[in-house]
Amino acid sequence: MVTADWTVADTVAHVAMIAKMYTSLVRPDGESVLEARGREQVAKTTVDTVSVLNALVLSDFPERDIGVLVKGLLADIDEVLRVTEDADPATPLGWLGDSRVPLAGVLAHLVNELQIHGWDIARALKLPWTMPPEDAALFFDLFLVGVLSNDTGHLLDTDEPPHERRIAVAFRSAYTSPVVLVLHRGRVTVEEPGGPVDARISFDPPSLNLMLFHRVGKVRSALTRKIVVGGPRPWVLPAFLRVVRLP
Repeated sequence: MVTADWTVADTVAHVAMIAKMYTSLVRPDGESVLEARGREQVAKTTVDTVSVLNALVLSDFPERDIGVLVKGLLADIDEVLRVTEDADPATPLGWLGDSRVPLAGVLAHLVNELQIHGWDIARALKLPWTMPPEDAALFFDLFLVGVLSNDTGHLLDTDEPPHERRIAVAFRSAYTSPVVLVLHRGRVTVEEPGGPVDARISFDPPSLNLMLFHRVGKVRSALTRKIVVGGPRPWVLPAFLRVVRLP
């Protein structure tokens, strides 16, 4: 088992289906490969209900032969790269929960899926797995900042009442552009660095991604100095991360 719910074949099927979905998404005339119930779930999905969508997609995509899946995955990756070769990377595309993500962010998300789930499979099979930091950084730089700069739709909806207090967190790594994410009254915006902030986070991109997707714990990341937190008010981070979160 790779996770409590997925085998290695399930995990490969999940990534293969995402690549197939993105192949249709980036085509100007692309039609969704999802069944009707999957399309309905996409529109109302939040960070907290991504698992519901994943279950629907896997149930509608029964192939579990790893050889067949990998062949299809590689073909879809080639097609995505072919179709987008001359496209504007800033082109906004519809994503989960009526959010909007730039084209470059969609491709960065696919890279991250390959990295995170490759880590899952390698760990299950007790094999080494390397996540180059410059590749892992694409997820933060292009996807996360990209969706926050465009439109998050319902993606970050939460039952928690919006905080009146403004929380600003600066993020910096050797592989990403410095940026400040601001949470105010339930809305997250992107600002240029230089203004006052409550907390500062210096991070190693692979470690941040693994932590955000709950593969490694916050304490371990801090103890290994892969993620360093500072600033005048770092204790506001839990409130920030209850909204700026990943599945």
